[in-house]
Amino acid sequence: MKTRFALPTMLVVAALAGCSGPPDTTGAQPATEVGFALPVRQTFHAQVAAFGQLAADSRNALSLSLPQAGQVVATQVLAGRRVHRGDVVLTLATDPATRSAWLQAQSAVTVARDELARTERLRTEKLATDTQLDAARKVLLDAKATLAAQSKLGGAEAVTALRAPADGVVTRLDVQRGQRIAAGTPLAEFMPTSGLAAQLGIDPEAAGGVHVGMPVTIRPVYATHGSPPLHGTIAMVGDAVNPQTRRVDAVATLSSQPRLAAGSALSAAIDTSSFTAWAVPRDALQNDAQGDYLFQIVAGKARRVDVKVLAPDGSPVGVAGALDPHAPVITLGSYEISDGDPVRGAPAAAPRGAAAR
Repeated sequence: MKTRFALPTMLVVAALAGCSGPPDTTGAQPATEVGFALPVRQTFHAQVAAFGQLAADSRNALSLSLPQAGQVVATQVLAGRRVHRGDVVLTLATDPATRSAWLQAQSAVTVARDELARTERLRTEKLATDTQLDAARKVLLDAKATLAAQSKLGGAEAVTALRAPADGVVTRLDVQRGQRIAAGTPLAEFMPTSGLAAQLGIDPEAAGGVHVGMPVTIRPVYATHGSPPLHGTIAMVGDAVNPQTRRVDAVATLSSQPRLAAGSALSAAIDTSSFTAWAVPRDALQNDAQGDYLFQIVAGKARRVDVKVLAPDGSPVGVAGALDPHAPVITLGSYEISDGDPVRGAPAAAPRGAAAR
């Protein structure tokens, strides 16, 4: 029986084999579709990180006071309040003694003026001498000088308003309503809007590379995503570690004044030195046990190029390596290929970003 069905079975197998077609012996691998961009040479900056807050530059902060003694009758602002030039900060009732001294000086001017007029009339009638006329004129001049001095001491006004000297922020109010104060007592601390600066702290190990005049990019810690950064310049670098923060203090002046509250937390990147490197998109960079690398397209195939990352922040990143400037760098799809794989695709966006200069 086995001999009877052996031949038909062999014929069926042969027929099925014939329908499947000839086997693929070429071994060709289909090309992987990728995105790519040409590498470019760009200038990058080595950066030192710093953290701090927006605060008054001590070189511009003001202590507000009044020349007369008196009693605080009203406070119109709270500490931390933003004010405009001329806004009333507080109101002071002038001390009665100061007011009385001014009134007396004013009366002395009136009396001296009348006496001079009388002496001039007598001199015309030859009943007074030139010496007497000169003395009367001196008395009037002295009385006017005394009145001007009393006016500067605040006696001319029974109630005086302390006003903001410019647009800015009242950072501290040192008195309360009803408080009696002496002449010249500090009443409030004021920070002009133009006096805001970034008060920063730098790691002691990195502070030696930071110098006055270096550019700095500043970002509010709690700013919304996509908010533009602030820009400034290092104006001061301390020579000692702050015992409270354990960092070296630095001050950066801002190129434009932000609409931020004093005390806002800041992070900053200080550009300490510049160098030239290959700028490639961040998604082109890969890493394995051998280090960092990327792929370039050479003759339609992916070629691995080992690189050293010099500027890791942002995109593009700055790398050093034996890159072919005419060979595109694979970006999109770089994680799906290996060295030598055939690739094809369309160019990606040119490498651009805040890290490049």
